[in-house]
Amino acid sequence: MKRRAEASDNETRIPRETAVLYGHKAAEKAVLEAYRSGRLPHALLISGPCGIGKATFAYRIARFMFAHPDPAAAEVQSATSLQVPAEHPVSRRIAAQAQPDLLLLERTINEKTGKLRQDIAVDDVRKTISFFGSTAGSGGWRIAIVDAVDELNEHGANALLKILEEPPRKALLLLVSHSPASVLPTIRSRCRSLILRGLSAEDVARATAAAIDQEENSADILEATALAEGSVRRALAFISEDMLELRRQTIGMLERLPNLDRQALHALGDRLYGTEPAALQAFVDAVNGWLASRLRAFPADPGTLDRLARIWQEFNQSSLDTETFNLERKPLVFNLFMALAHAGRAC
Repeated sequence: MKRRAEASDNETRIPRETAVLYGHKAAEKAVLEAYRSGRLPHALLISGPCGIGKATFAYRIARFMFAHPDPAAAEVQSATSLQVPAEHPVSRRIAAQAQPDLLLLERTINEKTGKLRQDIAVDDVRKTISFFGSTAGSGGWRIAIVDAVDELNEHGANALLKILEEPPRKALLLLVSHSPASVLPTIRSRCRSLILRGLSAEDVARATAAAIDQEENSADILEATALAEGSVRRALAFISEDMLELRRQTIGMLERLPNLDRQALHALGDRLYGTEPAALQAFVDAVNGWLASRLRAFPADPGTLDRLARIWQEFNQSSLDTETFNLERKPLVFNLFMALAHAGRAC
């Protein structure tokens, strides 16, 4: 059950180690009620945007079921959540990847290339057959987490389908999905869908602060939360990868238009150098937000609206091409600012 590194430098917890779930109380209540009533399905498709706690929720379900294997037990019947203390033996085993009845399927490192595979290896998916076919430990539950089911190729999906078609007794598959529409219909139809929404700003702030051990009302966390769109992962990326400063630099230069500082443009282009997607995304988000505010500011000027809308469209197509084909990023910066400066002088 080897897991790749998935936390940022400043993030202190990864899903299997996280005892606290922020938000998703309705979904948690639904799972708890289904479990103690004996109506829990053999497969749950847990879907929603990236970075909102889907994998954390999957581990939370597994942790609770291993800690309380009898749905009819008094502690299950009286439970108000799926919370299991971090010091519980099950929590410790799962955090240490030592829970024998838990299988994790995810992309792994290709030993030949040393790089992360594009898909979950089909041989790993086939392990579910022997895993669910072997004798379970205390309590009898065997649980597999697929993180994420979107990363199965055709062969992997078909291998997983065999288990879903004939699920063993006391088996549970938790399928994490960032894009459920891309999951095979035959897989979706054999799962109960559990859709998680983006977190509230308060929950994002609390989760982000807990991950990096900062105060919830710190300036960086408040700014990152406002930009995170309900995603803790997105908020952490803004903070841990210094994307807030990149965003401030970009907006500051946009605010000085139509005046151009070529040295500053070169410096901004240098910050975007390489293939790191977070930096390019932060730049694109900052530009799009700024352009959106400008379009709202000129409702009565069709000429300005037309120029800005055209620049916006061309910029987003160029940024997409830059990311898709791994193009040099500095021309994207210069072309945008030159076009906006020209449009500003024409107004």
